[in-house]
Amino acid sequence: MKQITFHNQKTTPIGMGTWRVGEGNAETTKQEIESIHYGLNHGINVIDTAEMYGEGLAETLVGKATQSFDRSDFQIISKFYPYHATPKLIKASLEKSLNRLQTDYLDLYLLHWRGETPLAETVAGLEDVKKAGYIKDWGVSNFDLSDLNELASVPDGLNCVVNENLYNLTSRGVEYSILPWQKKHYMDFIGYSPFGSDKNEFLKLKPEIKDIAAQKHVTVFQLLLAWAIRNNDVLSIPKTSSLSHFEDNLKALEIEFTPDELDLLDSYYPKPTHETPLDVI
Repeated sequence: MKQITFHNQKTTPIGMGTWRVGEGNAETTKQEIESIHYGLNHGINVIDTAEMYGEGLAETLVGKATQSFDRSDFQIISKFYPYHATPKLIKASLEKSLNRLQTDYLDLYLLHWRGETPLAETVAGLEDVKKAGYIKDWGVSNFDLSDLNELASVPDGLNCVVNENLYNLTSRGVEYSILPWQKKHYMDFIGYSPFGSDKNEFLKLKPEIKDIAAQKHVTVFQLLLAWAIRNNDVLSIPKTSSLSHFEDNLKALEIEFTPDELDLLDSYYPKPTHETPLDVI
């Protein structure tokens, strides 16, 4: 099974995303919990969530799903709203998230996106909860290059260990400057929504993409996920919704591309050649 180093630990390049998880009926909730169990039992040891997801419902489900597992065997990432980005509100949000997740610490705590609070103030608040032992490390999400440069300029700003952005075959803007900047500053990268915000969008992919998938005897979605993790430097977090989908996602770990195949995919969806506005969904 493919592995990468993420947050100083060995893990698969696929984590478990929880956007819109925990918001369904009892049967859906059961399937989502089973999916998390399956992932943890098959070496998938990073779970990504946020206080925004269902206004805490996703965190609550993750808390229920993980209680029978050794907490040291997996990492939990959560994110807080930008209007909770002051030191006082960071601590209050974190306490609520920890309660919903039924854990006494987070491995990573991320500012979900930029808001009105000065970054220096937010960083100070994150450093406070880190020193208190409530989180191991902290990071950011949906930061573009100018945001990252500003972050690096404030006290302790380079203590940021991760940035999480949209990344898939049709949204490659981060490849131009953000990924190189993060590598230079030893900052891990998480790519969310490897299939986009709506899987139906990818039914409109160029027919040639479907042909490549068919030639490799995989689904289009498996191909897209395998592409996102092809360079072993991205943690991709597809949504954890059902056991069958999760099993399909894991098969992406076995897919390899030839140079010709990658060149062909580049010709259909070219890598960026200049700075572009950050895609966010």
